[in-house]
Amino acid sequence: MWAITLSEYGGPENMTWAQVPDPEPAPGEVVLDVVSSAVNRADLLQVQGNYPVPPGASEILGLECAGRIAALGEGVTGWSVGDEVCALLAGGGYATKVAVPAPQLLPVPEGVSLEEAGGLPEVACTVWSNVFLEGRLAEGETFLVQGGSSGIGTHAIQVAKAFGARVAATAGHADRLQFCRDLGADIVIDYHDDIAEALKKATDGHGADVILDNMGAKGLTNNLSALARDGRLMIIGMQGGVKAELNIGALLAKRGHISAMGLRGRPVEGPHSKAEVGAGVAGNVWRLFADGRVRPVVFERFAMSDAAEAHRRLDAGGVTGKLLLVNS
Repeated sequence: MWAITLSEYGGPENMTWAQVPDPEPAPGEVVLDVVSSAVNRADLLQVQGNYPVPPGASEILGLECAGRIAALGEGVTGWSVGDEVCALLAGGGYATKVAVPAPQLLPVPEGVSLEEAGGLPEVACTVWSNVFLEGRLAEGETFLVQGGSSGIGTHAIQVAKAFGARVAATAGHADRLQFCRDLGADIVIDYHDDIAEALKKATDGHGADVILDNMGAKGLTNNLSALARDGRLMIIGMQGGVKAELNIGALLAKRGHISAMGLRGRPVEGPHSKAEVGAGVAGNVWRLFADGRVRPVVFERFAMSDAAEAHRRLDAGGVTGKLLLVNS
């Protein structure tokens, strides 16, 4: 098969489209012929050497994909060769084939093309696990997503709105703020401003019951200020650094909850597993695509072999939604 390989850590210049051995399905796995994958911020970190591959996972980039089942491993039931699926991966998506544990497969949502589905598993599972399972966002609560025009943000806005939350989103430019509003955000805030003060003004001092944050250290103080009492801060990224000072007194006064959760290192099955998250997505989120309340947001498509250029595009900024990598 063909795949994107890394000659060494550094930048996109080290990414090469090359032939590598075909994967074989282990017991409980399937092999997919990959139609599409998508670029995630974590992929850029992996290329830089700052996001280690979990033990036993593929060294090939790519945390999600869509495709057709080409082979079934021993013990796999409920799926057949030829089925069109999408999948959450621990690695391996930037390729023409990938082996994936069967519990990480998802059906393609009704109303979504197979190609578009390659950009859904990572965002859908991240939002469902953080905002709804751990963050417990409820109807009528206020939800703030930092980076609302990102792949995660565009999905989070739509799903939170569909579940009856009041949605606030941040972005750094007027056109991206309008894009968030067009997706359903009730409140939009320029992240160059004081986000906490702007949110409090827009919510009569209440703040956010749940915050989904991709900045990490840089946003910690302002996020804590923006939290409502009994609020939940869900940290999913570290674009703004990994170390910050936490005012525990302020956290106690808010009765606040801070959680930092990823997907890649979760077990395949069991409590808090990829299978559990995927089942929640399939049972609760996929129907929102079928009735049109949520849609995929694809900014640009690249040939899989041009993944390095897609990385440069994401790193340059200004992307609204997902960048897809497509096998011809």
